[in-house]
Amino acid sequence: MPAPAAPARRVLVPVLSAAVFALLTWQVVADGPLVRADEWLSRVLVHPDRISELLSDLGNVQVAVPVLLSVAAYAALRGRASGLDRWWLPPAVGPAALALVAVLVVPLKAWTSRPGTPAVPPAVGYYPSGHTATALVAYGTATLLLLPLLRAPAARRVLVLLCAALVLGVSFGLVRRGYHWPLDVAASWCLGAVLLGGVSAVLSGSRSRRSAGTPSSRTGPS
Repeated sequence: MPAPAAPARRVLVPVLSAAVFALLTWQVVADGPLVRADEWLSRVLVHPDRISELLSDLGNVQVAVPVLLSVAAYAALRGRASGLDRWWLPPAVGPAALALVAVLVVPLKAWTSRPGTPAVPPAVGYYPSGHTATALVAYGTATLLLLPLLRAPAARRVLVLLCAALVLGVSFGLVRRGYHWPLDVAASWCLGAVLLGGVSAVLSGSRSRRSAGTPSSRTGPS
């Protein structure tokens, strides 16, 4: 009997994302041909304006973190009110994943020492994009926490589309404004996908535990 497709995707996507991230990082460190193409693409796309500035700001910690914490608090209240066993676990996963963004991105920036685009002051440490990774993990985790709480398929689709629009908006704004090279952003998509894969696995395990009939700490044995 073939294995379920969903668990396979949960493993395949992070693995492929990690492989692509390793390839992009190698190209940046080795100043490979992808870097030349990246610089050409940046020259084509960079056009600083107010819209790109506002879009890039959606990846700020001051914006993305409160969104995730608000959703995590809501999910915690819903879980506790429903008497779920270990109701605190799913809401805690998001902030933990977001903390890993800093743990991973900061050393990578120092190691790669990639200069910024001509649109920013001379400096290094632009690879990968912290704003992109923050947006992807924060908005992606918030979406994963809210999806099980929505019953209407239309509402679930709107939520996923909103998350995608936010992440793509931040990514476009960063490149358009010249804050990051396109490869910086693409690498953070890969890094964020790996972290979201871990978040999804934990949340799926938590839901499987509940659906298997694990007794609630508030309701006793069933």
